[in-house]
Amino acid sequence: MRTHPSSFSRTYQVEWQDIDFNGHMRNTAYFERASHLRVCFLSEHGFSAERFAQLRIGPVVFRDQIQYFKESKLMDSYTVDLQVLSLTEDGRRFSMVNRFFNEAGEILAHIQSDGAWLDLTARKTCVPPQELADAMNAMPRAEDFTWVPSKKTNPVP
Repeated sequence: MRTHPSSFSRTYQVEWQDIDFNGHMRNTAYFERASHLRVCFLSEHGFSAERFAQLRIGPVVFRDQIQYFKESKLMDSYTVDLQVLSLTEDGRRFSMVNRFFNEAGEILAHIQSDGAWLDLTARKTCVPPQELADAMNAMPRAEDFTWVPSKKTNPVP
């Protein structure tokens, strides 16, 4: 059985544009960093914007849910990690988790994003090509990772 690293992560710093009226990191900044980290992972695994355009597929997020635990303020450093929480057996749908940690290792926030692969021509969800399924299978898995049964199987043309 293939082993998976525990997480894929990057360290960031709270910037001026990340701050809200209350003086802490705004909620949309958390979503932007989570999205950026997902793009970094996919790009490092062969799926740049150009590759997605060639394949005429892309990720679509159906739901993002965030939970906050501690504040982040201007110039604070923090680390964001990425793990896959679930995948359908055919690879069509996924749930990913991003966790945000301060320098002391305390959790700041947790985002769960549920999505699928979208065929950009048909405008419907699709089974990813094998190379993308392999990249997703290489993503670090959450402790409570689960496989989800597939409902339909329309491969990418």
